[in-house]
This record gives sequence, structure tokens and C-alpha cells, in this order.
Amino acid sequence: MPRPRKCRFVEGVPAVRLFKPQGIPARQLPEIYLLLEGFEALRLSDLEGLRQEEAAARMRVSRQTFGRLLAEARRAVAEALVKGHCLRIEGGRVRTAAGAGDLPETAPSAESGCEGSPPGGAMKERIAVSSEGRDLDSRVDPRFGRAAGFLVIDPETLSFEHLDNRGARSMGQGAGIQAAELLARHGVTVVLTGYVGPKAYQALAAAGIRIGQDLEECTVREAVERYREGRVRLAEGPHRPPAGGRP
Repeated sequence: MPRPRKCRFVEGVPAVRLFKPQGIPARQLPEIYLLLEGFEALRLSDLEGLRQEEAAARMRVSRQTFGRLLAEARRAVAEALVKGHCLRIEGGRVRTAAGAGDLPETAPSAESGCEGSPPGGAMKERIAVSSEGRDLDSRVDPRFGRAAGFLVIDPETLSFEHLDNRGARSMGQGAGIQAAELLARHGVTVVLTGYVGPKAYQALAAAGIRIGQDLEECTVREAVERYREGRVRLAEGPHRPPAGGRP
């Protein structure tokens, strides 16, 4: 089984958790998600001016992990600003320091710890499916890292948005890691796809994204239905393709 994800400690939660361009209703805009641990990394580094070693100690993570959280947070903020999207601060698996206040409903409570699912299923699921097309009846793209794109779906309403994956597809190496970062910035909690390699698996697991594999022989809609019915087994490690198997 994969190692349980370690807690990231935060000293509080933001009073305002949604930012958007002026004059455009939020419902009309794509959303970029900044996880609570990313918000904390930004606060410690860019507002308080702490060195990474000090900030990592405050969050009780390694310096390498803190550096990655900070880079992902800065990229999420930059993407929202440059593209004029909503920036929503929520999600992640964090605990607050004693007396720092309650966490929002989208994250586990301070008392719940960080292993496993949030109590009562409080974190709203956002399912990403690697897709060859732009609608629910498109075929699942079997390649995670080099998928044509992803449909990010609300499993309750089946409303969705399309994420273009051209940036990752054009890369010589690291396509899976790039695709995982794209999904993390959009608040994805589960990905359904065909094949996920070791490096992409590690990147998804580090972002707290659960993985359903071997779903290439169906449509996006069918993959989501299987997941909702409990017929998708979540991966406990990277996929091992047969010799000469899928790229």
C-alpha cells in the first residue's frame, strides 16, 4: 500500500477564500484551486519572509516538500492572474496549530489527522478523467501524461469543464508530472485513466489525488458511473504495463 500522506501544519485559515476578476460572475469563470498548504507556504515565504528551512519547520515538512508546495502555489496564483480565472483557496490535508481556529469544511478537521479520507466525506470530490474528446461520451484516453485533455467532473451533477493537456503532451520527458500538477491546481481529488507510470503516480499521490486505472475501454461517462457504483479499484502503486505494452 502507498505510504499515508503526512500532515502539513498551518497556523490558520484565510478569512477570504475566493478571488475573481471584477465585473464577471464567478459561475462564468474557470477555477484555479490553491490548496491550504500552498496558501500557508506563500504566507510564510512571501509575506513573513522566512527562509525555506524556517518555513518548512513551521509546517513540519522537509525543505524539499516546502519548496515544491511553494512553487505549485506560486504557479496557481500566476495562472489565475494571467488568465483571469477565479482563485479558490480550499482543500488539502492539513492540521491547524493549537488554538488557530477551525478549518473550513473542505479539509479535514484539526482533530481528524491527515491519513485517510476526511470525516463524513466532507471534502467535495472533483473527478478528472483523461479524455480523447471534450464531452462525457468521449472515449477515455489510456495515456495519463500524454492524454489529449481531461474532463473535470462533479460526480453529483455531472457538470464538467475541459482541461487542455497540450503543455504536457509536447514535453519530451516529465509529461505525467506536468499533467499531475495541472490537476492539482484545479482541485482534483480523483483521476480515472488507463495507465499511470511511476513518476506520475508519485506526483499524484503527493498531491493527495487518488487514482483509478485500466479504464481505457469505456467512455468518460461510463468511467464516472463505475466509480460512483464502487466498481473502480483505486491504485495502491504505479501501473506495471506488460512488455511492449502501452506507452
